Amino acid sequence: MANLRRVLLTVPRILNSSNPRPITGSFSRFYSSNDTIDIDLSDEESKRRLFNRLLYRSKQRGFLELDLVLGKWVQDHIHSMDENGVKSLVHVLDLENPDLWKWLTGQEQPPETVRVNPVFAAVQEKVMNNLQKYSSPETRSSPGQPWVRGWDDFKKGRDSPITGNQ
Repeated sequence: MANLRRVLLTVPRILNSSNPRPITGSFSRFYSSNDTIDIDLSDEESKRRLFNRLLYRSKQRGFLELDLVLGKWVQDHIHSMDENGVKSLVHVLDLENPDLWKWLTGQEQPPETVRVNPVFAAVQEKVMNNLQKYSSPETRSSPGQPWVRGWDDFKKGRDSPITGNQ
């Protein structure tokens, strides 16, 4: 509680300061970009640490569907990646969850920078192949349209589709 009070009192002071100091160490460890991540594949220990960190980031996104899809794909492919592949993977892992899921499942078209990313293209191909193979067309929305989520509680089942996502 004391820490929360200290933070709440410190934030306005930092924001109103004429000489703002950078806050180091608080958010930088959660964000990475292709320019700042240290990709060292020269020795086995640094390679193992980097791969474990990226595998963890891919499996613990907080979005169950992406945790399963990305985690499995990264687990299967990370050991065969070179430095450019790792940079592409980091770029994909830096994307926001809702946008990434919509782009992977074809609900929305991804931006050009994401579309040309080789890791994104491979994961999207895997997702689309699984959708074609394991789900019937009646259960999916048409390409470019958002999925219907959950049961319609207002209608209580009246006029709901016979098959598919209610």
